[in-house]
Amino acid sequence: MAVADVVRLLLTNPVYRSRVTCHQVFDPEPARYGTLDAPLPAAIEAYLTHSGIRLYSHQCEAINVLRSGKNVIIITPTASGKTLAFNIPVFAGLTADPNARALYLYPTKALSNDQFATLKAMEKFTGIPAKPAIYDGDTPQSKRAAIRENARIVISNPHEIHQVLSWHAKWSPFFSNLKFIVLDEAHRYRGVFGSQIALLIRRLLRVARFYGSDPQFVLSTATLANPEEFAGRLVGRPFTLVDIDGSPHGTRHFVLYNPFYDGIGERSSHQETKDILLSCVKGDLQTLCFTGSRKMAELVTIWTREDARRTSARLAESISAYRAGYLPEERRTIERQLKSGEIRGVVSTNALELGIDIGSLDAVIIDGYPGTMMSTRQQAGRAGRKGGESLAVLVAQANPLDQYFMHHPDAFFSRSHEHAIIDTENPYIVSGHLLCAAAELPLREETDAGFFGESFVPLLAELAESGLVTKTPRGWVYAGRGRAADAVRLDGMAAESFRIMCQGRLLETMDRAQAYREAHKGAIMLHQGETYVVNEMDLETHTVRVTETDVDYYTQPLKEVDLRVIETLETRDVQGTQCAFGDVEVTEQYTGYKIKKGDTIIGVEPLSLPPLTFRTKAFWLVLSDPVATAVSAAGLDLAGGLHGAEHAIIALMPLHVMCDRWDIGGLSTPAFGENGEPTIFVYDGYEGGIGLAEKAFGLLPALFLSAYELVRDCPCKKGCPSCIYSPKCGNDNVPLDKEATVKILCELSRVPEKYDGTGITAGPEPAAP
Repeated sequence: MAVADVVRLLLTNPVYRSRVTCHQVFDPEPARYGTLDAPLPAAIEAYLTHSGIRLYSHQCEAINVLRSGKNVIIITPTASGKTLAFNIPVFAGLTADPNARALYLYPTKALSNDQFATLKAMEKFTGIPAKPAIYDGDTPQSKRAAIRENARIVISNPHEIHQVLSWHAKWSPFFSNLKFIVLDEAHRYRGVFGSQIALLIRRLLRVARFYGSDPQFVLSTATLANPEEFAGRLVGRPFTLVDIDGSPHGTRHFVLYNPFYDGIGERSSHQETKDILLSCVKGDLQTLCFTGSRKMAELVTIWTREDARRTSARLAESISAYRAGYLPEERRTIERQLKSGEIRGVVSTNALELGIDIGSLDAVIIDGYPGTMMSTRQQAGRAGRKGGESLAVLVAQANPLDQYFMHHPDAFFSRSHEHAIIDTENPYIVSGHLLCAAAELPLREETDAGFFGESFVPLLAELAESGLVTKTPRGWVYAGRGRAADAVRLDGMAAESFRIMCQGRLLETMDRAQAYREAHKGAIMLHQGETYVVNEMDLETHTVRVTETDVDYYTQPLKEVDLRVIETLETRDVQGTQCAFGDVEVTEQYTGYKIKKGDTIIGVEPLSLPPLTFRTKAFWLVLSDPVATAVSAAGLDLAGGLHGAEHAIIALMPLHVMCDRWDIGGLSTPAFGENGEPTIFVYDGYEGGIGLAEKAFGLLPALFLSAYELVRDCPCKKGCPSCIYSPKCGNDNVPLDKEATVKILCELSRVPEKYDGTGITAGPEPAAP
């Protein structure tokens, strides 16, 4: 059975066809080839000829830019040959300068191993002594010195570089000759993590400068809405963009599939995903299925195998799960079997989203919108890697983002990618890296301000007052206890950390806010697909003790939020509504938690935890008096309408800004401040802010319109999880009023139509702002 046959099955079979909300076909595209400004070294030309490789236009463009001495960001799709586009100029650079070195940074060990194999093969054929080596936490001590001295291409990750920078003297031969730094899958470095990596890169460049080198940068990434801005913020240097893909593509089918098309949904998206996967595998399509969690990857695999076994035991055995928790040898075996065709179906977390070479696939199924258009297209791009016909199916879940796209397929297929946010001015992030930098080399006001921004001098003074740095004739040096690098976590904010312990074994660590939310006493928490109950939260030792459990209920925390505006930094009028952006102080008080089985509340328990108070950035809007009066005059609940609008705006922020709804907090009230005005706040959920609210403030017209369309088009009567109910609401989604929400969002969008309470609208479709 071919791809077209499975597509026909989805469109005509009574079980599937009512759930297919859109079928989009993308025409095949031929390859476009390019030319190089200067010939390559003979050994590299011979390698390309032997491998049957003719360079695509974007590969040639990237090579030309790099060989001219500029930094480049490459954002062509999955499997378009980005790796070759930077490996060629790196090898050419190693040929021209026998002392030249390169540093490749990857976010995962699997990608590091994949690149290592590629570089070794290229070295073996060309004879160019690249001496590639992986240097990470798994590298034996016995091999480390030789790698530092001899490897000309070091493959590592940001966490390892964070640790070794303070030992830079041992790396002096490497840093003295560092010519290239490659950041592959660079879109992973966004938000809090990306902001940490941006400061790490500045520390790396500072050390490189000390040894007299000034490396070029290559960023390879999925498509972003703001690639040059993102690259500039991440590295602190200007970049040339290469984004016109020259690689060939076959005919591509993309199906939007909504199990909740009728507003009810008899079966979960996971069960529907299982059925589609089985149909693809039975149709002899090699298929990759993405799920949102490790546990769900295992469950979908088990369900599909059980159903497949009724047809053929051999078919059932050709279906496998793949996730990060597996041993490296197990993952390599699955990757090899995928590439050889032995495995016909794999169910994976996003571990296979990145550029690991798994050969050609016929179909991809995505169980739930993965949170960004970038990830969606990365995952869908895994199919049709050899230019053949391919199929991608997005199976919607019941949440607002998924349902928004099911009701607005044009928005899904025409939408540009999200803005990736990097904030190099967050004082809590910068101060931690200043400590690390001071431990690496003495800090000097006159030479180092360019690396650490405008807050460098005042933050240095604050650290000195705390006794963490001290002035010497050579500059400011670290004076704290312990290693500075151990005190700074790249994967989060510098904050109090809680250890989650199970029978003396450390499961994970959480910051205080996450621990309050997920690991309070009595909470049911998940870790790597396993369920645990929290027996004790020790606030003095920051220790949470848990035991494994198997229960059919879950817990949901309740909290109250108080907010104070510290300073208004910017104001704007959006469709007649006054909006502002600025600094706020947020106080979150967890008051209790609900014990729920499905949607049924089976108990409520109190919590007594200290309040969480932090400063952050927020945008807010003040509803005009006529609108507030009209809502109340219609007999609707103004507080419920504001609350619903807050939820809808937060739910669709990831549509415009690359974030998760859990990164954002909100507050709505019909009477805020001295003037008692109806106000909605949306704030960054991290101390100091990380740029999410700021970026969204510039996109408010589009954000308000998409929130309005979401709620307007939901077929429910009074609100549901697909529109205004939020899984993170600390007030348990009370009060909420859908009709009032639609009226408020309609006013914010200034859409000339009326809402009749049935999900059906009259009047012209609103134009995109």
